[in-house]
Amino acid sequence: MRQGQTSLKVNDQVEVIAGKDKGRVGKILRVDREKNRVVVERINMIKKHQKATDATQPGQIIEREASIHISNVMIVCPECTETVRTGKQFLEDGTKVRFCKSCQATLENAKS
Repeated sequence: MRQGQTSLKVNDQVEVIAGKDKGRVGKILRVDREKNRVVVERINMIKKHQKATDATQPGQIIEREASIHISNVMIVCPECTETVRTGKQFLEDGTKVRFCKSCQATLENAKS
């Protein structure tokens, strides 16, 4: 896959297929197409130590999601509820949509 090309979008349900969180499912929060990375909700949590900015704000440890590589996640089809490969096709009205290659369901209307 060339740099910046992916079929993943924000709010897609994905499953991690490699790494320490393998098998966990979450929703995509951000997509960085330049670096081919995604941030998934409650996946790859890190602790960030934040220094006190001034006398009123104390230092703290913030837990947040770190990005993971696009190749380590697969989209979950809402129809067959399995991790699937996706393809692209044109509908009758000329719009381009993503579809599940195993059950042929479109993934665009399944946003939740």
